[in-house]
Amino acid sequence: MARIIAHRGARSLAPENTLAAARTALTVGADLWETDVTVTKDGEMVLLHDESLARTTNVQDRFPDRGPWHAAAFTLDEIRSLDAGSWFIKTDPFGRIAAGEVGQQDLSSCRGERVPTVREALRFTLDTSFPVNLELKRLPPPLEGFPLVERVLAMIDALAVDHGLIRISSFHHAWLREVQTRAPGVAVQALLGDSETDPPDWGGELEFGTYNVLSTLIDEGQIRLLAQRGISLNIFTVNGQEEMLRFVRAGAAGLFTDFPQRAVALLR
Repeated sequence: MARIIAHRGARSLAPENTLAAARTALTVGADLWETDVTVTKDGEMVLLHDESLARTTNVQDRFPDRGPWHAAAFTLDEIRSLDAGSWFIKTDPFGRIAAGEVGQQDLSSCRGERVPTVREALRFTLDTSFPVNLELKRLPPPLEGFPLVERVLAMIDALAVDHGLIRISSFHHAWLREVQTRAPGVAVQALLGDSETDPPDWGGELEFGTYNVLSTLIDEGQIRLLAQRGISLNIFTVNGQEEMLRFVRAGAAGLFTDFPQRAVALLR
C-alpha cells in the first residue's frame, strides 16, 4: 500500500512547515510528514521551504528594511519572533478555509504560530512516533560550508529518536552519501526534479534504493520498470484524485501530497 506523505505537513489545512501542519497531518491519518530544513544566520536549524521568509511569515511588517528577507540573514531569535501562521488565514492558499474544512478553533490557533526548530520537529516525531522526512535544503552563501548532515544526525541522536522514524532526503546527493556513512540506519531518499522541464538525472547506476521524483517527469511505465528493479519511488506533489490512483496503480511506493486528508479518504 502506498505511503501517504504529508507535504510540508498537511499544508492545505494548516500553515506549511509548522507544528500545526504536522499535528494536522497526524490527525487526518497520513503515514508520515515531510518538512524542509534550512539554517539561520547564527547557525540554528529551522523548518522553512523558501530561501526568503516573506511568503510564510510577517517578516516584511516586522523588519521592513531588510528585504529580500532571506532566512540566512536573520538570527533564530529574530525568526522566532515572527508570526508564521496568520498568512495562511489571510490567503487560504488551497481554498480549504472557504470550503469549510478548517474549523474556527484551528484557525484561531494558527495566529502566532512560530517557525519551528529542527529540535522541536524531532521532539514531535519522538513524542508521537509519527515518522518524518527531513529534506535538507541547499544553503546559500555564506552558509555553504555549514555541516548540516553532521548537525542533524547529532540532534537525532541527542534526542534518542529511533532511526526508523527518520528519512533524510535532498537534491544534494553527496549529503545522502554522508548520511549513509555516518548513520547507516537512517533511510535516505534522493530527490529528482528540481527542474520542471529537464529529465531527471538518475546518476547512471541507481545507487539509492529510494528516489523522490517530480510527478511531471515520470510516467506509469517508468514507475513499473523501476519497481521491478527493486527501486522504491515516491512521487511529488500529487494532489488530484485521478493522479493519486494512477501513480498508486503503477506501483509508486508513496505520494507526497498537500491533501493527505484527500489521499486517506481515497486510498485507505
